[in-house]
Amino acid sequence: MQNFRDYYRILDVETNASGVDVKQSFRRLARRYHPDMNPGDKVAEDRFKEINEAYEVLSDPYRRSQYDNFSRYWDANGQKRKSPRKAPPKRDRQVAEEFDPKSYKDFDRFVEDLINRSPDISERPPASARVDPRAKDAFRPGVKKTEYTVRETDNNATKKERPRNIEAKLTLPLEKAYSGGKERIRLEDGRSLEVEMPPAIVNGQKIRLRGQGMNGGDLYLKMTVEPHAVFEVQGADIFCQVPLTPSEAVLGGLVEVPTLDGLVKMNVPAGVRSGKRLRLANKGYPRGNSSRGDQLVEIQVIVPTDLSTQEKELYEKLRQTEVCKPRQAMIESLLS
Repeated sequence: MQNFRDYYRILDVETNASGVDVKQSFRRLARRYHPDMNPGDKVAEDRFKEINEAYEVLSDPYRRSQYDNFSRYWDANGQKRKSPRKAPPKRDRQVAEEFDPKSYKDFDRFVEDLINRSPDISERPPASARVDPRAKDAFRPGVKKTEYTVRETDNNATKKERPRNIEAKLTLPLEKAYSGGKERIRLEDGRSLEVEMPPAIVNGQKIRLRGQGMNGGDLYLKMTVEPHAVFEVQGADIFCQVPLTPSEAVLGGLVEVPTLDGLVKMNVPAGVRSGKRLRLANKGYPRGNSSRGDQLVEIQVIVPTDLSTQEKELYEKLRQTEVCKPRQAMIESLLS
């Protein structure tokens, strides 16, 4: 079987694990491998995606029974088993009639159909939450990433089949909001959608997904951009503070500055002071007219407190030879 993934191994649970065990293991692993906790680590990012995919299947009894039935029929090397190792319970026998394992030669295709196919979702209890990845219960299963309210849209339709709009809240890190791209979201009704996000998303922006609401209504994603540890969005401009050593501030020169596009070299003028703002043109946030704002870089001169012996000697020599007398004018004014 191509691309087969053992979801029980991925979530580090036994095949007979209870729903509670699956949930607890998911929360532990999701926190460990979340991209916010492992910035720039591609391996952790891929592991995080695997964990979420595994939980999407194993947390849902219907999907889990289909996956178990499929796994009994095919092994990870693509060899068909003649028969399951043991007779499936009643639930699995029902699934076997609905889902034919031997019709799939590729595991990815099976997972895609599995996630998009589920029993009557109206029987599932409602839930709502919005995730802050730094919160204590950030990865509490069943409340991942979305929270929605319902608005009626067709007063002439019958009550049972009336289209209704869903409004879901989705939080993105700044880098993802800036670049856009594919994002998988999970709704409270159990559906998992892969959405192509536009670039340059801002707080409060709404994205409309036609026909993805209830009974043919629309889904509105209300976007929130997480605060960033380095950057602050100020309209179309990006603000950040960059620390310099005293020698860099005195002598000036090229220094590396982070931007949303990566590190760039910025020319710092000699004698720059703390609080001075420099501008990187066209390195801000995109505007609606295809232009970009600027990045505002505020200089912070950092005075070292833990000096080596050599550094102390050099500073002593500098004190004896420097001609700058910053307090002289103040003292003379007091004495005159």
